[in-house]
Amino acid sequence: MRKTIKILGTGCPKCQTLTNLVTDVVSENNIEATIEKVEDIMEIMKFNVMTTPALVIDDVITIKGRIPSKEEVLALLN
Repeated sequence: MRKTIKILGTGCPKCQTLTNLVTDVVSENNIEATIEKVEDIMEIMKFNVMTTPALVIDDVITIKGRIPSKEEVLALLN
């Protein structure tokens, strides 16, 4: 089943790091996923997130305000 991944953040270095990390995990593990970067502050606020970056998997906020490890992202995607 294809996952829908959204990375919420305005483009700061931490947001870019999270985007790169998630992209790496998805490609290294052959996970079927659509990755979307959400930078619009109004869209981010719809998720009720006040600290970025945030990781949303299948419309569930899984991480916010920090950079997870690759292992943590992989566990969340499995």
